[in-house]
Amino acid sequence: MERIVVSDVMTRDPIIVKPDTNLLECARKMVRKRVGSLLLAKKNVLVGFLSERDILWALIKKSKKDLSKIKAISISPKKIATTKPNSTINEALSKMKKTKFDKLPVVKNGELVGLITARDIFNFQPNLYPELEEFVQIREEASKLKRLKKSKDYKEGVCEVCGNFGRLYRVHGDLICEGCRNSI
Repeated sequence: MERIVVSDVMTRDPIIVKPDTNLLECARKMVRKRVGSLLLAKKNVLVGFLSERDILWALIKKSKKDLSKIKAISISPKKIATTKPNSTINEALSKMKKTKFDKLPVVKNGELVGLITARDIFNFQPNLYPELEEFVQIREEASKLKRLKKSKDYKEGVCEVCGNFGRLYRVHGDLICEGCRNSI
């Protein structure tokens, strides 16, 4: 993997829109093209990046009518993580991990030449899946711990419903495990 470069596996024709395209049109384009993000470019120069999450955020803050008035560039992040076509896949993965993005625009001499996604890399190098699975499990456990820290109403013991030992939550006066709590 040290010798495989981004240009070997990147998407060469990513979906690009003009920065002044309204969010409603961007959302339509994402649905039609079945993509989760759009690159904003002027004359093949990257100026922004728009994801589904950005549009959802705007939709929550504004109404659907307002989406046709908001320009894509106005909600695009100011700093955009990019990579070069001659970077190795390991470098791209490292940057994705560091920035917590699963997509990176590929820029050469200031011009947009493609897009590299985690899916591109994993489709090319399927032996990375076990490592990915471990990463997902770690993230899931961290998420559970975070939820537990927020919830001060738990302790360990035997569930009053199913009899299993584990973390218990007080629900309607009973101490029950997370599985039983989720089934209520």
